[in-house]
Amino acid sequence: MIPQGFIQDLLARVDIVDVVGRHVRLKKAGQNYLGLCPFHGEKTPSFTVSPSKQFFHCFGCGAHGSAVGFLMDLRGLAYVEAVRELAQQAGITVPESSADSATQARTSVTNALVEVLQQAADFYKRKLKSAPLAIDYLKGRGLTGQTAARYGLGYSPDAWQGLREAFPEYEDARLVEAGLVLVGDEGKRYDRFRGRVMFPIRNRRGGVIGFGARIIESGEPKYLNSPETPVFRKGLELYGLFEANEAIRRRRRVIVCEGYMDVIQLAQAGFDESVAALGTAITSHHVSVLFRLTDHVIFAFDGDAAGRKAARRALEATLPIIGETKRASFVLLPASEDPDSLIKAHGAAAFENELARALPLSRWLVQALSDGRDLKQAEDRAALLAEAKPLLETMSAGALRLQLLQELAQASGTPAADVESYFGLKPWRRLPAGRQAGGRAPARSAPVDDLRLQILKRLLAFPSLAREFNAQIAVEFLDGDEAIDHQVAEVWRAATAGAGDATTGALIEALGESEHAGVFKELVTQNLALEDDLEATRADLSGAFAKLELRRTQDELAILVQGTPTGETLERIRELSERQARLKDGMAAPDAAHLR
Repeated sequence: MIPQGFIQDLLARVDIVDVVGRHVRLKKAGQNYLGLCPFHGEKTPSFTVSPSKQFFHCFGCGAHGSAVGFLMDLRGLAYVEAVRELAQQAGITVPESSADSATQARTSVTNALVEVLQQAADFYKRKLKSAPLAIDYLKGRGLTGQTAARYGLGYSPDAWQGLREAFPEYEDARLVEAGLVLVGDEGKRYDRFRGRVMFPIRNRRGGVIGFGARIIESGEPKYLNSPETPVFRKGLELYGLFEANEAIRRRRRVIVCEGYMDVIQLAQAGFDESVAALGTAITSHHVSVLFRLTDHVIFAFDGDAAGRKAARRALEATLPIIGETKRASFVLLPASEDPDSLIKAHGAAAFENELARALPLSRWLVQALSDGRDLKQAEDRAALLAEAKPLLETMSAGALRLQLLQELAQASGTPAADVESYFGLKPWRRLPAGRQAGGRAPARSAPVDDLRLQILKRLLAFPSLAREFNAQIAVEFLDGDEAIDHQVAEVWRAATAGAGDATTGALIEALGESEHAGVFKELVTQNLALEDDLEATRADLSGAFAKLELRRTQDELAILVQGTPTGETLERIRELSERQARLKDGMAAPDAAHLR
């Protein structure tokens, strides 16, 4: 594990303009630099690099991140690999530990297996050219030669040791470890895949990590996948993600289907942003990976009972992961149809129509839970809520969970407050202290919430200011229960963790595993349009915290004056009144006029 402090120090030493400039022609535009985005085709520059924030963002496809993120996206590197390459460019050494040494050893094994699997993929691809049965099968499925080449399709000869032609050292242990060769009784070796159409499975960098294999004629199993290996974990990988990566950014969505042929047929019809799970149900890990690439995930499964079940499993996997800025949609195809068959029978327009009719997550949740139930009956309404309870319990408190709760309340004909009480969910918004104490709480105005968001945005833009406002942040945010409280607290902790001042790019890397990472990145991209003025931002923060303090002071005063006066409360009222006057005078000062 590379220490986070080292990564922040590394990002402080390198200049993202130099890193990006090696691959993109950049032109100065005000305080930032502009260029043509390397992640999608464009003729007018929308790719922005901020030297002050050490952050890039494309306003065309949405790609964004630090120098580390740029190398990961451009080269398909893993996080550690990108850090090491950046460190090498900067001429500094990544700290080594026993854990790092073990990681390097595993990386060496991984690279060796990927090399073997790529060699096998090249062999299968060559064999497809001289396999008329396999070629006829693929043509019969409607695939073109161009599509077959894009996905690297091949053919495994129907021979016990066909791979010996590609690997003269057939006894090489790596062939077994890679899942290409089996060892039977008395140590006899033979190919795992024989007489099948081969679908290479690639990682994000394009390296082959396994295969899916489809029998051409009759026989079982119809599909045979590579076994679990040091480089292949089918529960963690998605078929077609490497091929779809650029299209996902360009289209700002990803389509998730069930099978290899669905992905390939969709891509051939123009839906290049398609991927599929590898013979397993969609997991929260899959959804998390996709939400890091795009804000909109569309699940399009078969129209049979198994497809409906898969969509339900996808719903359950999505609920714990989805954030306020993300969307999930569900395409419910007609019975007996799948994306492959629908496109072959009715063309791309038919599938586009199905996408237009996709259900948002909220409607699919209610529909899935209502299936087979008569909601006119009290018992079925109770069963609906009972089944929904564990699903909503997996979600974090926020606006989406609140909306889903209200949808379920409406479907079951139950007051939302009663549903929330039954679910035992923590309320999204906490009541002001006065209401909790039994007094009449003063009304809070919307601008206060906006102030808190502005504080968060400015701390992300200028992390160095986090230390200056330690005391104010502690008072306003560290004990709060709302999402904005947790977000500001996370930013404050990350920004003040190192010995020096963090840049925005380094801060985003430090917050990469946060459940609010998507929110932070979105706010940073909004900040790129703002002028970089440290002094003005410092003044803005001072004014914002003063306004919040004034609001708290006024709230406490309003509560105290309604109660029975005592010597203690009268003294407190005097103190608060003086503080209120000082705060108002400060806001009226000429230097603070812009804060009103």
